[in-house]
Amino acid sequence: MSDSPQDRSALFRAAIERFLQERLASKLDKLADDDPKRSELLAQYAPETWLADAARRVAQIQTVTHSLKPIHPEARGTNLYCPPESLPSHCEVGSHVLSADFAGDVVGNAAALDVYKFLKVAVEERPLLEWMQRDDADLLAALSDDQERAQAWADAFNSVTEPASEIPASHGLAKQLYWLTGDDPANDGDFHLLAPLYASSFAHTVFRTINEDRFSEPAKAAQKARWERLDHNGVSREYPDLAVQKFGGTKPQNISQLNSERGGSNYLLPSLPPRWKNREVQAPWYVDSVLSRFGHSEGVWAQVRELRDFLRSDPPPTMETRDRREGLIDSLIDGLVDFAERLQMTLPAGWSRDTRCRLPEVEQLWLDPGRVLENADDDTAFCDRWHKMDWPAEVGSRFGNWLNKQMGPDLPLGDVEVRQWQTELLLQQGWAQRLHELRGQLDAPRYIPTREGV
Repeated sequence: MSDSPQDRSALFRAAIERFLQERLASKLDKLADDDPKRSELLAQYAPETWLADAARRVAQIQTVTHSLKPIHPEARGTNLYCPPESLPSHCEVGSHVLSADFAGDVVGNAAALDVYKFLKVAVEERPLLEWMQRDDADLLAALSDDQERAQAWADAFNSVTEPASEIPASHGLAKQLYWLTGDDPANDGDFHLLAPLYASSFAHTVFRTINEDRFSEPAKAAQKARWERLDHNGVSREYPDLAVQKFGGTKPQNISQLNSERGGSNYLLPSLPPRWKNREVQAPWYVDSVLSRFGHSEGVWAQVRELRDFLRSDPPPTMETRDRREGLIDSLIDGLVDFAERLQMTLPAGWSRDTRCRLPEVEQLWLDPGRVLENADDDTAFCDRWHKMDWPAEVGSRFGNWLNKQMGPDLPLGDVEVRQWQTELLLQQGWAQRLHELRGQLDAPRYIPTREGV
């Protein structure tokens, strides 16, 4: 801040004159040099003349944080200006959490919005309106040499945050609701009548934050790295089930200034009840392979498609290509291990003996280890086969054939790729760890063949 009052006053005066000159220039540029309207504009934008007119027109607008018009565009009633520091604190997110540089909104006559833009002119990192609210002597001196006139103008400008009437008023088109504040719903006196307003400044902050998270260059870079599974220092944020509510139709400026800046768009975050998913594991009855069900489980199809698209792009034979491909396959195998473990841990031991089970024996051996623990006298062949431990390689082969098929006919994949998929399954850490746990529980041999079934 400057030490000399004269310097500060000159700083304010220069900011005011610069604002007026910029607005004047934009209008003069549209006129011919000999247009008689030029002299009228020059007189109109003389500082004393324009400030006197602006102090009169400021009554046509109001600076607000909470607006009625988004509730209904034809509603006429009280709007409120409630800066964050004036609001009580709550644990919920709301207008009280806004920072000191929050965006105030403007309602009223759109033709008087230039007055609000004037009040937003920043000097020493604060808008002129804030300096007026502080009765800053240097700003008053910059407004006019006549102290009384300057104070009258400042008082008029300060009124921009005040409601048009001291008595709060609602409207027939506004929403109203009765809120129970007492204990007896049958007693009218136990209700308080509420007239909701739209938290315009808060909604604008939410809108800008979400757009920054979705469309800024850092956000795009983080999203790209995420989809390509690359390391990245940034943060990628998502807003699922986001909805957009439009206010004002083709004339968003009729609602408010901030609504006009947003093109009428206002984001709605989902407040829906949770959609519960059935966590009960269903036995794979009447299917020839559990891999078909795995392929339709959540997230698997997207992973398969990503791998297929990557291979179809014919990537160069580099270390980066190999790492990307292995990373995609590892994700698939992790999902397969989790899928199988849910069946192994949830379904009752011996479920695969049910006549509804049509899985090949190799998949029964894989998915029903509890059947071996039962060690039934009439099931010794199944138990012996499990302990022989040649079935993991056969499962790997079936996985390889299934994955080859998912890649589609345009990719020339054959037995070599099947063996590669099989090997990657058998050597993958999650698969190997789960087999190690089962072998320990069922006293199976440590050695697992990797070539059988190929």
